[in-house]
Amino acid sequence: MEDKIYKEIKEVRLLLSKLIGTSELPEKQRFSTEALDKAAVEFKDLSIQHGDWIKDGDISKIIKGAPYSAGKFIVERFGFNNYFIRGKTRYFNRKDLMALNRELNERSINLSHYIDLVNDQEKFKKYLESVKIGKKKDKHFLIPEGLKDIQKSPCPPPPIEVIQKHIDTLKEDFQKYKLAEYVNLYEDDTYAMFKHEYYFDRYLDTAKKKQCRKWCEDFNYANHALKLAQ
Repeated sequence: MEDKIYKEIKEVRLLLSKLIGTSELPEKQRFSTEALDKAAVEFKDLSIQHGDWIKDGDISKIIKGAPYSAGKFIVERFGFNNYFIRGKTRYFNRKDLMALNRELNERSINLSHYIDLVNDQEKFKKYLESVKIGKKKDKHFLIPEGLKDIQKSPCPPPPIEVIQKHIDTLKEDFQKYKLAEYVNLYEDDTYAMFKHEYYFDRYLDTAKKKQCRKWCEDFNYANHALKLAQ
C-alpha cells in the first residue's frame, strides 16, 4: 500500500515538474528554490506576452488618457497592489486595471484630470508654505549667544464676514466674466483650477489667461483663509 502511495506521489511530482518546466532537471533539483523562482519568472514572462500584465507606459490602453505617471499615482492614491516590479518598470494586472477603470467611470472621474488636480493642489500647498516660512538660503551665520526669546503674538484672523464677502465678490466675477468656460471648481466649489490644454494654449487670449489664473489664485487663497479663520 505504501509503495503504491509513494508511486502516485512520484507521478504527481513528475506532472508538476512538467507543468512548471523543470522535468528535464535531476529529480532533486526539480523543486529547488532556484527552479521554482525560474519557473515563476518564465510564467510572468508568458503572462506579459499574453497581455495579462500591463506595464506603466501602457495603462492608457485600459484607462483612456492615463499619463505615463499613472502607475505610481494609482499605487499611492488608490492603494493598487496587484502589480510587480521588474527592473524599473511596474507591471499591473489587467483585470484589476479594468475593474479600476469601471469604478472611475461610474464615479465620473477622469484619471488624467484628477492627477492634474492633485498636482495643482500640491503646488498651491507648497506656495502657501513658501509664503509662510520664506525661501531658505544656504549661508553661513552666527547668532549672538545672548539673543533669544524674540517672538510675536499670533495675528488675529480677519472677521469671517470680510473673507466671505471677498469670496462672494469673486463668485460674482466668475459669473460676470463667464469664467466657467476656462475654470473648473472642485471640493464643493472651494478650489479652482484653470482649464489648461497644451494644444490650445497658444491660441487663448493672453489677457484672459492672466485673468483666469489670477482669479484662481485669489479664490483658492480666500477659501484657504476662510478655513483657517473658522
